[in-house]
Amino acid sequence: MISDPALPSPAPHPVEGPRVRRFHHIGLTVASLERSVAFYRDVLGFDMVVSWNPRAPYIGTLVGYPDVDLHAAVLALPGSDGRLELLEYRNAVCEPVDPDNGRAGVAHIAFYVDSLDDLYARLSEAGVASVSTPVTPTIGPNIGGRAVYMIDPDGVRVELIETGRSFDDFARESR
Repeated sequence: MISDPALPSPAPHPVEGPRVRRFHHIGLTVASLERSVAFYRDVLGFDMVVSWNPRAPYIGTLVGYPDVDLHAAVLALPGSDGRLELLEYRNAVCEPVDPDNGRAGVAHIAFYVDSLDDLYARLSEAGVASVSTPVTPTIGPNIGGRAVYMIDPDGVRVELIETGRSFDDFARESR
């Protein structure tokens, strides 16, 4: 198995007692809910599930802003039960972060796609920026496929991957 010696060894058995059961959603804080919904829904093809302005005392406690004016949209990721929650904090100081990949605490999101080069051309023509042009991975789980990091309206890296392989396939092959 391929492993990084700097990482701790896997636990010899699963966690017992209360634990994480399954994936729920990814949440992104955005500067403009309307602009981000337009990107993920109209450009990338996600489906709108709900858009709302949640108002309840527990919301302010949960997010750390007691008087928050939070506007949210939840979109369905194509082909999965995963959800993308876009959050605009309208009465909080929301300074942009530097989303460069090498910064601790910065995340990226990734999606399987069909015909990456055609999709890349369409997105580029629509004005969507990217870190690079599509590349062909020569090692790892996406070997032989195609991949690119596009940049959403707030600078979040959105990795698009065309491959028939998964991390699980790679792990099985690496044993």
